[in-house]
Amino acid sequence: MNTHDHARFQVLHQRYHNELTLRGKSAKTIDLYTRCLRQVSDHFDTCPDQLSTQQLQQYFIHLVEHRSWSLVKIARNAMQRFYQYVLDKPWEYVPIVKPPKVQTLQDVLSL
Repeated sequence: MNTHDHARFQVLHQRYHNELTLRGKSAKTIDLYTRCLRQVSDHFDTCPDQLSTQQLQQYFIHLVEHRSWSLVKIARNAMQRFYQYVLDKPWEYVPIVKPPKVQTLQDVLSL
């Protein structure tokens, strides 16, 4: 990000932190949500208010393939709240379905 985008990101980040605090979110939730905002910004090297729905979908595909399901849910909720609280935009829902559990057979079968 250039210096102008970085400065804008800092303002948005602080507004998001303030909104989460005013809405009574716990310190851990605030930390997780703001960290997710920073990660998506770093992933695309742009300010998160400029991301398209397609970019968000690509990001969530990346998360589903490389991260845990709980992190995917946290990141989706973080971005949804960012759009609602800070950008005051409707959240264009990115459909994410939990992948099915794969049960493997035991290596050694006993009688």
